[in-house]
Amino acid sequence: MKSVLQLLSAAMLLGTTISCAQKSPYNNDDFSIKDVRVTSKTDLGITVWEIEVFGTAGETTPTKVGQLDGAPVLGYVFPTSLQSTDVGFGQTEGIVALALTSHPDFDDTPLWDENNDNVFDNDGLVWHPHWVVLVQDDRVDGGLSVKQFKKADETVVLPPTNPGMPMFMDSPGYPVTTQEQTIKVVVPNYRMNNKSDFKYDGVTAFMKVNTSKEDLPMLGVYDVYSIASGDLSLPYTVKKR
Repeated sequence: MKSVLQLLSAAMLLGTTISCAQKSPYNNDDFSIKDVRVTSKTDLGITVWEIEVFGTAGETTPTKVGQLDGAPVLGYVFPTSLQSTDVGFGQTEGIVALALTSHPDFDDTPLWDENNDNVFDNDGLVWHPHWVVLVQDDRVDGGLSVKQFKKADETVVLPPTNPGMPMFMDSPGYPVTTQEQTIKVVVPNYRMNNKSDFKYDGVTAFMKVNTSKEDLPMLGVYDVYSIASGDLSLPYTVKKR
């Protein structure tokens, strides 16, 4: 039987082929990965996650459509070998990923005021982090979606900072910065079970929200622009400094 990682790798590679054919308007050098790095700064108890691109990181953001259903989402994503329980979810199958996203049509970080205007529900455009669990999903062109669950399922465990959606998604509030070719996020080690020996990869992707069609996921990947390793093999290890 194929592993979850093998299935997701095949799905993402299929999505990359499809995205090239579709020539998405967002598929430009701002999402073409040059390098990916995760560095553990042991003296500070943090890890710094970075994706470097050939263009300008974070410069391209989605065009607003004016509603939640069909809302576009762009992401710089770090698939990892971490377990779901390492980042506050209950035990569940799938790939734990840290996604840095922008989406102007909605705000899914109700605890955080990223644009510092004292309004907490108007800053979805600002690049911000989510922990998500990704699963293979053949219903969308990118072959992946954020894992969902039924609202009535009381066995599901989510971190207390989750945005209240029926998906394995958290809004942890870590600081995200963009500078020239690089987008970075700083994660306190205690927020991921003090793990610093995991493997990871780098991906850029276009996603879309669905609230009207039962045969589509709530948040699916429709385009995979770039994969750092080329095959989602998670070959990279955390450097310690």
